[in-house]
Amino acid sequence: MTATHPTHGHTTAKHGVATGMMVFAAVMLMITGILAVFRGIAAIAEDEVFVSTRDYIFAFDLTGWGWIHLILGVVAVLISMGLFQGAGWARATGVGIAGLVIIANFLSLPAYPVWSVVVIAMSAFIIWALCTPRRGDA
Repeated sequence: MTATHPTHGHTTAKHGVATGMMVFAAVMLMITGILAVFRGIAAIAEDEVFVSTRDYIFAFDLTGWGWIHLILGVVAVLISMGLFQGAGWARATGVGIAGLVIIANFLSLPAYPVWSVVVIAMSAFIIWALCTPRRGDA
């Protein structure tokens, strides 16, 4: 006797829509990007939130750091939109932009230390979620 297994209506075909860890990474990248945009705007406007330190080896002024965070934030938001759609290119570029966000926040630790550590941790979770293999990947 041979056993047959009924096929159900769901298959593992790619539908072009993100699921599971991709949605988590997309949401986290969107949040990180929006917060980076706000941080960049605050730094460009020379808000009083930031600590001014002297003799720091990475000597950008506050406006320079603001533009770096603003650009990274806008790119992160755009990549997260690609992740929501399940685009393959967005996965690799998401890891790359999250890595750049980690570097930028590490370099700007003296300006806003606690928040920089929080964003570094969020970006590490994004990289983890994007690098976790999906069930359908070979």
